[in-house]
Amino acid sequence: MVQVRVLGVARDVVGQHLILLKPLTEEPGVGRVLPIWIGPQEATSILMAVEGVRPPRPLAHDLMKSLLAASDARVERVEVTRIEDGTFYAEVAVRTPAGGKVLDARPSDAVALACRVDAPIWVADDVLEEAGIPDEAEAEPGEEQRVEEFKRFLDEVEPEDFEG
Repeated sequence: MVQVRVLGVARDVVGQHLILLKPLTEEPGVGRVLPIWIGPQEATSILMAVEGVRPPRPLAHDLMKSLLAASDARVERVEVTRIEDGTFYAEVAVRTPAGGKVLDARPSDAVALACRVDAPIWVADDVLEEAGIPDEAEAEPGEEQRVEEFKRFLDEVEPEDFEG
């Protein structure tokens, strides 16, 4: 497992939303970035949490945070555990008064919750190896242009682009 941070929330060239996860120990332009495609509501939720924006009414992930607090529980960590047939799987490790629990989750929900409760996010090594893309400095011939176009897109995207 490698600990990651949310590098950004964006849309790909066909308009699908995704989050980019980057290992904490890697500098920009080095190593790999893990793109995970997500829905527009989850993209908005993650973006708001990363930017510290409070919605006028609680979103589903804000409700999850409130339910955990009301139950005297806390998120210990979030893990993207595997990828099967292009689908990512995640788990949320929660500490409750009754002990530890591990809950199955979609990566988008797990990351949105982790961003709200400041919990660490981890990715299995084999998931990063299989689905990660080279960061710009390590781009293979032919990939460099695609990575550059994607980075330009990230520079131009605005939070309002994710409003539903």
